This record gives sequence, structure tokens and C-alpha cells, in this order.
Amino acid sequence: MPKHFAQPVGSIARQVESRQVELSAGVIDYFDTGGEGPVLVLLHGVNMDASLWDNVVARLQPGYRCICPTLPLGSHRQPMRRRELVTHTGVAELVGELLDSLDLRDVTLVLNDWGGAQFLVANGADRIAALVLVACEAFDNFPPGIPGKLIAATARIPGALWLAMQLQRFDRFRRARGGWGWMAKRPIPRATMDRWFRPALVDADVRRDLRTFACSTPSRQELARLSERLRSFDRPVLVVWATEDKVMPADHGRRLATLFPHGRLVEIDDSYTLIPLDQPARLADELRKFVPAAVRSAGTAGRTRRRTNSAR
Repeated sequence: MPKHFAQPVGSIARQVESRQVELSAGVIDYFDTGGEGPVLVLLHGVNMDASLWDNVVARLQPGYRCICPTLPLGSHRQPMRRRELVTHTGVAELVGELLDSLDLRDVTLVLNDWGGAQFLVANGADRIAALVLVACEAFDNFPPGIPGKLIAATARIPGALWLAMQLQRFDRFRRARGGWGWMAKRPIPRATMDRWFRPALVDADVRRDLRTFACSTPSRQELARLSERLRSFDRPVLVVWATEDKVMPADHGRRLATLFPHGRLVEIDDSYTLIPLDQPARLADELRKFVPAAVRSAGTAGRTRRRTNSAR
């Protein structure tokens, strides 16, 4: 049975209950706003935590139940017990375990930056009613752009990842072009970046988890195979892309929207990759417009599929 414990996380902890859940790889921190509204599970990228979504979640309350885990991608505070599971596909499987452990149903899965949870829907996920891809990795853009490739490169050189994390103590490196300066159009608050980088700065086991993940990018052939399997995901999909993104190619947003049978593209101006930070109000508006109808549509389709399968 999963174990749940109280644990404060981020600024959202002042408003909602925060918890931990024990999964196969280790303990995952998450916060859960609770409530009876549609369920959103919101995921972040490398060297970020659940607080990426604070400004979006605040705008969705109280009509939605928002669950934001901190994945083992370098800003987690609990090193994983089974580091071999901290891969792109392994973390996607951990997301599936999280949905099972919390018994979440009719979930809208929301991704930003890290796109690996697409692997979860590529392999089928009955608990997911809808998918929102917010400026994230796709197709062969793993790791994404210059920032992602820099992390992957340093992870392969002994001692280089430690040095890269030490440099992130300084604002000059945090806003460098080709690095975090290309992730958000506006400076990320210092307190937020301190929070995101501290685990990998001070904990060698967290760095080892990050190194394992960064070195686990699937081959181009495997990425192409997984991308093709996304065509079979027959539930509603919203693709939200930043028109000024410097990390996620503009054509990937359009390609993703046409790849899914029920995909739709929304483009957002005045933002880079981290739309939850650059344009939280606009993103929250798009989620409010998409999620209720998408969940109703997916529920109707699911009941039809179950009746068809039971009649066979």
C-alpha cells in the first residue's frame, strides 16, 4: 500500500495540503489542492519542482483539483531508492504509478518542458481523459534545445554536472543566453531558482539521479516509434505553444496538434518555454476553456469503448 505523509512544499503549501507518496523508485513529494472539480496533474521539467505551477494553480482555484508532483529531475529533495528507474521512460511510468496510487480517474495530464509523459499515453493510460502539452519536448527534440543538450553533455563528464550546478548560484549564469535565459522571457525570481537548484547543489545523490535521467534519452528510432504511437490516443489533446520559444521548435506545436486525432493548437505570445511563469493567466484561461468539455467528451467515448468491448 502507498504511504502518504504530510510534507511542506513551495509557496502553495501555505494554502493547500502537501503530501508524499511512496512509489517503486522512491518517495515523491506532491501537493494536492483537493476539491470535487476536474482533476489536473501538472508536470514540470529538469531542475524544476512543483512550484512551477503555483501561479496557474492559484488562478484555477477553487474549481479544479490540481495535483503537482515534484519528479526526480534534479530539484527533488528525496533521492530515489532505485536510481535505475530514473530514466525518461521510467519517470513516465512513475507518473502512471502516481495516478494508480492516488486512484485518480478522468485525469487531464498537463506537461511543460519535459515531454516524457507522452510515453505514458503512447502505451495506453485508462486513467487519462485528456492531455495538455505546453511547450514541451516532442519528436526528436530530446533533450530540448541548447539548454537540454548542455545538461546532457555535462552529465557524461565526471565532475562537470557538479560544476554546472555550482555556477547556477550566480545570476549571470542563470540568465545566460542558451541556458536558463532562454527558458523564461522574464527573470525567474531568485527565491524560486534558489529552491530549484539547491537539491542538486548540496546532495550528491540528487545529482546522481539527475545524471541517470540526463543520460537516458531514447534513441532517435525509439523516439520516432513512440511519436507514431501517439496517433492512437483518441482523447482530447490541447497543444499550447509559445510563439517566441527558443527551445521548442515552432513547427513541433503544429505537428503535435495534427498528430493526435482530437488535437488542437493554441499559440501564446510574449512567452518562452515556461509559459506557466511567463503567461500564467492566459494558460489558466485556456485550461478552463478546454478541460470541462474535454473530460465530458472523453467520459462519453470511454463508456462507448467499454460497451463495445463487453459486447465482443
